[in-house]
Amino acid sequence: MFLFYVKNLFFCPLSSNFASMKLHVFNPEHDIALAANLSQFTAPHAGRELRADLGHIPALWAEKGDMVLVDDVPAALSSIRHLHTFAADVCFISPDDLRHMLNQLGKSPFDEISVWGWDKAIVRQLERCGIKDMLPSKSQLELIREMSSRQWASAHLLNKLVELNPQFVGNAHYVTSMDELHTSDFSFERVLKAPWSSSGRGVRYDLSEEHRKRNDSWARNIISRQGGIMVEPYYNKVIDFGMEFEANENGQVVYRGLSVFKTTNGAYIGSVIASENAKRKILGRYLAESIIDEVKDAICRLTSELFKNAYQGPFGVDMMIVAEDGILKLHPCVELNLRRTMGHVALAILSDDLQPQRLMRVSYTDKYRLQIINTNENVINNSLI
Repeated sequence: MFLFYVKNLFFCPLSSNFASMKLHVFNPEHDIALAANLSQFTAPHAGRELRADLGHIPALWAEKGDMVLVDDVPAALSSIRHLHTFAADVCFISPDDLRHMLNQLGKSPFDEISVWGWDKAIVRQLERCGIKDMLPSKSQLELIREMSSRQWASAHLLNKLVELNPQFVGNAHYVTSMDELHTSDFSFERVLKAPWSSSGRGVRYDLSEEHRKRNDSWARNIISRQGGIMVEPYYNKVIDFGMEFEANENGQVVYRGLSVFKTTNGAYIGSVIASENAKRKILGRYLAESIIDEVKDAICRLTSELFKNAYQGPFGVDMMIVAEDGILKLHPCVELNLRRTMGHVALAILSDDLQPQRLMRVSYTDKYRLQIINTNENVINNSLI
């Protein structure tokens, strides 16, 4: 082992055996970058601030000795102290430090790069840091972007899932013009969604004639920039949840766990930290647990075929339980997130049946903070869900 000095006045212990070391990067602007589809991409201020303030959170799922790329090392060290119980002993490193290290060593001291999500912008940022290998090719990036669209998820995942069980519900239409949007026979109250967008920002509720008039200019802009727009029925939602998975290099898809979370107008608010057994019991109040297992197994089977030689890494499928004609049904694919998710983050924080349920949330006052809140209440039963 040797010590690599970085200018932020601390030492990073680097093993002489680099085989198991990863470089982690939190790039929460990923979904917006996919929509822009540019290498030279500047995220909105809120996205840059979120990345700067929460760049340390890969320490929650990293392994001891891994590296985490952050904008400000001292700030990351200060922030992680509040989460030290859950975090691994990692090495925080700035872009300048990374460039210096690569020049000094003449090679990368890691064999894998784990980002929040792959897009053209994060590849260009890593290239500017001096990384020349372990990055997806242009064709791989194009395929990841295509598979990340709501249109792709609807055609390749949702449509196949709803055929499996009469208790599964969900459909989505892709239209490419305003004429098609206006003249198509959509008799339902509907939701309009951009094919690529960040959480909650690319969604408009089209529930009345007034809504439709107001949403027209937005829809026209989305069609112009992204080629089309998704039109879906508006469902009477009972509860949001998701399932988290990981696609391995051998093409196998592994189920990682349930995610129970709170959203407002499609935007993420917080995740419940509880054991898998506790979360299954929560959902079991609405659906038979056999239904949960059926959709889990089906997603593993379908994505193992779809992702082979196309995508490797974490991903999540957002779902919801809805009431339709007085019957509770499962929408098995509201959204496919072909990246790490906050559900994965929550799963990285260990919990078992003997521990009280907790809430993981992102709050903002003067900066963004990831908070893990202990509560004496069962947070799943109160207004948080």
